[in-house]
Amino acid sequence: MSEHPIEGLMKTAMESIREMVDVNTIVGDAVQAPDGTVIIPISRVSFGFASGGGEYNQYRNNKDRDGSKSEEEDEYSQEKFPFAGGSGAGVSINPVAFMVVGNGQMKLLPVNINSSVDKILDIIPELLNKANEAMKKRIQAKKNVNSVTTATEEAAPENVKQ
Repeated sequence: MSEHPIEGLMKTAMESIREMVDVNTIVGDAVQAPDGTVIIPISRVSFGFASGGGEYNQYRNNKDRDGSKSEEEDEYSQEKFPFAGGSGAGVSINPVAFMVVGNGQMKLLPVNINSSVDKILDIIPELLNKANEAMKKRIQAKKNVNSVTTATEEAAPENVKQ
């Protein structure tokens, strides 16, 4: 069986994408700084691909008034219809981090340092400390009120019935 034209479109597009995708797309080429530090870019790569097509009759499907096909239309129905198709692809490359190797250590430096999650994680300890201090003050205030009430009751003479 012969290859359908859409298969040729898809093969061509997939081969082009395969050529673009390699390890150096995600983990970039290393760059060496004058002090010997090596910097390696790391990126997020997203690919999208779409392909489609169809065969279209080049003649109208006219029927005779009695509903039967004419001999001419029977000949056309035996012919292979022309193919129309297309394909497309898109690529998005976003830097995510830089791996820095030097002075006997390795660091991963994210590009987006202050993401929402990072901010929340940084704030949580501070919020817990403030809540803890507020609870301690409230407990201390209750103890002070209770000690004043107890001292007042002990110092006051008992109610005398008149």
